[in-house]
Parts: sequence; structure tokens; C-alpha cells
Amino acid sequence: MSMSDPFPLENIIDNFNGRVSVAANVTDMPCVVVSPKNLVALCLFLRDDQAFKFNFMADICGVDFYPNLPRYQLVYHLYSISLGWRLRIKCPLDDPPTAPTITHLWTTANWHEREAYDMFGIVFEDHPDLRRIYMWQEFEGWPMRRDFPLRGYKDKYNPFGAERPGAATSITKGPIGDIL
Repeated sequence: MSMSDPFPLENIIDNFNGRVSVAANVTDMPCVVVSPKNLVALCLFLRDDQAFKFNFMADICGVDFYPNLPRYQLVYHLYSISLGWRLRIKCPLDDPPTAPTITHLWTTANWHEREAYDMFGIVFEDHPDLRRIYMWQEFEGWPMRRDFPLRGYKDKYNPFGAERPGAATSITKGPIGDIL
């Protein structure tokens, strides 16, 4: 196969016998939808099969569709350097959102999965180092979720944030004393 050959999307569908479907509303690149339980098998197939050779995992991003269900989705972007093909994989998640790690397939997934955890609270099972990457470790909440307040929650560093649901109103002490 060469770069000029059409992308064999039907080979993926046939190989997974109904466990993978085509995302029909996507027009910019081939796109498939897979459940979390079939994600690792699909990624392994796409990386190792000589017809695809997806040797570069370019991106993983989380999406929150609140209040719709399923609420969360992971979106993976793969690239085959030798064939010049791109593929998008969508993986809808239940609430609470969990998915298997793919760090053992592409080491670049490490930081991408940590970002999705830090921003959306998506837990990656068996991840070798799942901890926050942008926010400090004590930060409470998931700032990219659609139900997270725009100003954040009120705490000693953020006196103008929203009250936490069910939290009692009190004076907040900051690093230099009372700040309210």
C-alpha cells in the first residue's frame, strides 16, 4: 500500500465484527467509534497490522457533553508516518469516566492521559503514573467539565469563586490572613 491508496476503513470494521463502527458524521478524516473494552485491541491492531502501521499517537483529548449521555468521550488521533494516513478514534465513556491506558502501546499517551485525567477526571486503568499534570495535587475538581464553575470554587487562593455545592459559608483564610 502507498500514500495514494484509499484508506481501508472497511478492513477495520470487518476485523472487529461489529465491535467498531464508523462515525458517519465526521468528514475531515476517517473516524471509528469503539467501546472502552475494545479500545486496546483496536489500537494494538492499528499499530501492528502491516496494512495500517499507525506508529504515532498524536493526541488524546477528553470531551464532556453534559447534560447529554453518554456524558464523556475520549478522542484519539493516530498517524501512520510511512503511509501518511490519519485516523480518529472516538471512545464514549460512562459516568464516572474510566478507560484502559494505552501507554504500553504508545509512550506518548502518558502525558495525554494525565491531561485528560487532570482536566476531566477520566481515570485510565493501569496507567503507570496517573496524577495531575497542570493543576496542583490538592486541587479539587475537574476544570474542563461543563458543570465546573467558570470562576472556580471558593478557597483560600480564590475568594471570588463559587460556593461548593453543600458547603457552609464561612470566612476563608488565605496565605496572608483573612481575605474576605
